[in-house]
Formats: sequence, structure tokens, C-alpha cells
Amino acid sequence: MIPNSASTSRQLPFSQACENNQAAIFEVLQSAFLHCRHVLEIGSGTGQHSVYFAPRLPQLVWQTSDLADSHPGILAWHAAHGAPNLRAPLKFDLATDAWPANADSSGFDAVFTSNTCHIMAWPLVQRMFGLVGSALPESGVFALYGPFNDGGRFTSDSNRTFDAWLRQRDARSGLRDFEAIVALARLHGLQLVLDQAMPANNRTLVFRKTLRESA
Repeated sequence: MIPNSASTSRQLPFSQACENNQAAIFEVLQSAFLHCRHVLEIGSGTGQHSVYFAPRLPQLVWQTSDLADSHPGILAWHAAHGAPNLRAPLKFDLATDAWPANADSSGFDAVFTSNTCHIMAWPLVQRMFGLVGSALPESGVFALYGPFNDGGRFTSDSNRTFDAWLRQRDARSGLRDFEAIVALARLHGLQLVLDQAMPANNRTLVFRKTLRESA
């Protein structure tokens, strides 16, 4: 679910964006997921993030997921750079599938997704937040990485250009407003606890599941 992928010389799917942002994202996740034990990654894409984060977060199980077409690439990365706490991808289509179960049926206490909200149509973004809010236990963590607008305005010329490219490719996609994302999260009991600026005009938003959903 991450654009601008090419093939490496070893025939692994490759995203330069993943290569560029994974260290900065890890700096956030190592704190945000400190007390988590089982993370679901929604939209694992090439699989690069999973093989980078899993060995650096050995206290948790990293469960990948994506559409079936992405599974061969993810599995190729796992074969080349596996880790004991890394799990093969689950098939997960936000348009049709129910919330996935982990191997021991204990559920997930954390969710991570990168560069997905601007690629999906808004109804799928809404469904993702609804599923995450329903599935996470109290104090569960949802970490979301990507570019966002502020008050309906682009935060950089590069984000404006990227948004135009996205909408030309699919009119239902495009950069989402930070305020709309936070309001959507609140509807599903997810409280914003961190808004961390990232390289290349991106942000990592960290939400925590609260006891009561607020309207």
C-alpha cells in the first residue's frame, strides 16, 4: 500500500520511502509500543518496515497484513531478513474483511499503519478507525504515519504536488486533514497522545484507546 516501489537487485520489492523513514518512525515506536505485546501492521506493503521494526522491538510480536497480492513480496523480505517475533502476513482487505485474529486469539494491543490514509478512499479510512477503536483494549495504542494537512491547507509544496498526483491516480484518495483524523479517532474512543513531526513533511500520530468513547 506504499507507492513508488521498485525492484531491488535481489528481486525484493523496494520502497525508497520506507528506507528513508524507518529510523525516524522507530524513534517514536520504541516509546509508544514500550508496553505492548502484539502489534498488527495494517498495509505492510513491501514488508520493509516489518523486518526493520520487529528485531528492534523484541518484546512484542509483529504481525504483518495486507492484500493478498502483496504477500509474496512481504514473505520474500521475511525470508531474507527474518526475526523470531515476526509473523507472516494475514490477508486483510479493509473493504470486505473482518478484524483479523492473531495466532493465539489473545487479540492485538497495538496497531501500526504507514502511508495508508491518503491512498485509501475516505470510507475505508473511517472503517479502519472504527475497527481499530472496537478491537483495541483499554490503553491500546494506534500509531499512524504519513502526510497530513493542517486546517485544510498543505504544509509544503511537495505535499501539494503529491496530493495532486494521488488525485489524478484515484480521485477518492488524497492527503487527509489532521483535524478530521483526530475527530474520527475520538469518535471511536482513540485519544491523540502524540503528534510528532517527521522528515519530508510527514507526521507520526499516536492514539491511545480510552475507556469511554466520546462523541
